[in-house]
Amino acid sequence: MRKKLNVLNEKGFTLIELISVMIIMGVVASVSIQKFEGVSDTASERALYAGIKELNIRESLVWSNLKISGSGYSIDENLYDALDTDLGAGYEWAPDPPDRETGGTLSFRSVSIALNRQISTAESAGNWQ
Repeated sequence: MRKKLNVLNEKGFTLIELISVMIIMGVVASVSIQKFEGVSDTASERALYAGIKELNIRESLVWSNLKISGSGYSIDENLYDALDTDLGAGYEWAPDPPDRETGGTLSFRSVSIALNRQISTAESAGNWQ
């Protein structure tokens, strides 16, 4: 004795409903991937500007230390020799190390910027722009 299945009471999703949901999920995924790539580039740019700020802070600190030392500030070359331009993982210089008088190109991941270095004087610390 076989039981006859009652087809009218079956519950579930139709093929059209499943395809519609998959299309909507595909659109949401494609939009979110584009947004994520934009966020990644923005983060790299911000990290690059944070690196420039770090260079300027280091330059001011070394200049201040030389000014208050017993020998005092003499020439920019001494200050630059004491300056650490290595900003850590992810940052790269071209040329490496950057030129004392002209600067160089600082890169972080896919973003890079050309920096010029204003030379330190007895009145003010140098500046990376």
